[in-house]
Amino acid sequence: MKNEKKKNYQSDEETPANQLNEPMVTYTTTMNKTPTGRTITMMGMSGKKEFEAIQNENDFINVIRTGIPRQAMTYLMDIADLSLLEMANITHTSDRTLRRYKPQQKLTQEQSERMIELAKLYSRGEEVFGKLETFRVWMDTSLLPFGNRKPKEYLDTSMGIKMILDELGRIEYGIYA
Repeated sequence: MKNEKKKNYQSDEETPANQLNEPMVTYTTTMNKTPTGRTITMMGMSGKKEFEAIQNENDFINVIRTGIPRQAMTYLMDIADLSLLEMANITHTSDRTLRRYKPQQKLTQEQSERMIELAKLYSRGEEVFGKLETFRVWMDTSLLPFGNRKPKEYLDTSMGIKMILDELGRIEYGIYA
């Protein structure tokens, strides 16, 4: 386990700014005078669009309701090595519709939620495998735990993404099936 990364800081002055990167979004963690002492700002596409401050999982709901810009989805497609046709299948939209979206146009709530799920999945995969490229190869390999299908084929449902996350947990703890 990676508990050595967690540190208790006594004051804001001792706390360094941390940056965690996920494929679709970037979280910037800074300590400030908020009640929790922690503010997470979610930005899509290298800070071009700033969302509300995210302090916990519940704050993602507001981001989902507001919608994520199409350019964030394009960025995730590049990082995850997904084609427009694959992304259309994942978001239950036609590829023609996705092509017509302007870069700043907001995705629907369902599409935004799937983008956040994918960003978390690819971030977790990179953490478990150590390299994003290794995780992408794994996602594109037929595997026994997925009925000799590719994990990538399960990205169109939340339950499929959960299955992949569960398998990543088993891999992390050495229960490689």
